[in-house]
Amino acid sequence: MSRSLWSRRNFLASCSAGLAGAAASMKQAAGETESKAATGYSQRLSLAQLNAWEALGYGMFIHFGMSTYVQNELPDGKAPATTYAPDRLDVDQWISVARDAGMKYAVLCAKHVAGHCLWPTRYTDYSVANSSDKTDVIGKFVEACRKRGVLPGLYYCSWDNHNRFGSKTPSDPAGDFPSYTTSLYQTFQTSQITELLTEYGPIHEVWIDIPGVLGRGYRTFLYNHVAQLQPEAVIMMNSGISTQENYNIDYAWPSDLIAIERSLPPEKGHQKVRTIEGKDYYMPGEVCDPIGKEWFYVDGDLPREDAVLADIYQKTRQRGANLLLDVPPDRHGLIPDESIQALQRLRKNAGL
Repeated sequence: MSRSLWSRRNFLASCSAGLAGAAASMKQAAGETESKAATGYSQRLSLAQLNAWEALGYGMFIHFGMSTYVQNELPDGKAPATTYAPDRLDVDQWISVARDAGMKYAVLCAKHVAGHCLWPTRYTDYSVANSSDKTDVIGKFVEACRKRGVLPGLYYCSWDNHNRFGSKTPSDPAGDFPSYTTSLYQTFQTSQITELLTEYGPIHEVWIDIPGVLGRGYRTFLYNHVAQLQPEAVIMMNSGISTQENYNIDYAWPSDLIAIERSLPPEKGHQKVRTIEGKDYYMPGEVCDPIGKEWFYVDGDLPREDAVLADIYQKTRQRGANLLLDVPPDRHGLIPDESIQALQRLRKNAGL
């Protein structure tokens, strides 16, 4: 694509040729011929593809970026880009730790609430290109995953306190209207997602956080756009902090997965088949929880007790969901030894 922002018009113009090819590619990758009529389900991906994702079982969430350096999960986006300054950045170490812990996939935060981007994006100056360490972390991450047999996933936050384009974010006073994104911001997000999904090869999972601020119309467009660019990827619109016995369609639909953030599936197990607007969808669950108390590295935030981590893992898996355990690198750009040791003990305790 050109350096101009990708728009809905560009996308729609390409649909007639692109979607047919994407669908064919998806079926070929699945290696099966089941039809929606045969399964009774209406989701985009086949049961074989979703079952293969479920079989991975255990992955690493990686929160790292501007929040690591300002020691605030939800910054105002005003810190200069040079504030991001790892002095011993080693992305290969992160993925080696994940592999050695028994994890099969990893999801890296490409952009969080601060708005700072871990790749040299063309669409904002607020990125590693203008930071104290200019490493393309996304590129290094994907390369490290492929070297070590770990499947790469990318996270993108729709709540952005730096690149606002007139949007109202959850950081703003409540006022008379809920948070929202403007069409200008949505065009910006589409352009960045397009960069991430066309310049780094196959991505296994695409995580969109705070999808409620996008609105149903743009969220549907974005889901279809991601599916066109990476037809084999599972798409997560984060449905939030809940056991997810009740799924909020207005906030998170459409999605391939159901996020169970900082919670466990209900004791009766994760409900994988959901009826949405009159159709049945097979939607696996993914528990996401940090190894300590915080998503990003914070001084003094040590891993939780071994018994607690083992309980989270065992109950998540017994109740039919995957576990995406967040293990944040520190300000050096390294996963701390305390976390590495906790992961090794968890692998032993859980029999991984």
